[in-house]
Amino acid sequence: MPRFVIERDIPEIGSAERDALRAASQKSNGVLADMRAEKKNIQWEHSYVARDKTFCIYLADREAFIHEHAKRSGFPATVVTEVRKMIDPVTAEG
Repeated sequence: MPRFVIERDIPEIGSAERDALRAASQKSNGVLADMRAEKKNIQWEHSYVARDKTFCIYLADREAFIHEHAKRSGFPATVVTEVRKMIDPVTAEG
């Protein structure tokens, strides 16, 4: 299943309280559950929270599901990029 990095512009998200982040996660999870019940294969792996952005890692059969999730959840998908390859420190080994 393709992996995507989603950049979301969300002002001051980096200073959000834990309860606000929990509520956002619950909302996102609810939309994801609804989409999977509709046979739309999409999964949230994790997110990085920065000052005014989040960078979310998702798996989805189609990029269109990423955009649908953004619309239904109310969390913008400012930039969506499909990951083509992954590298890590082990990649350097022969």
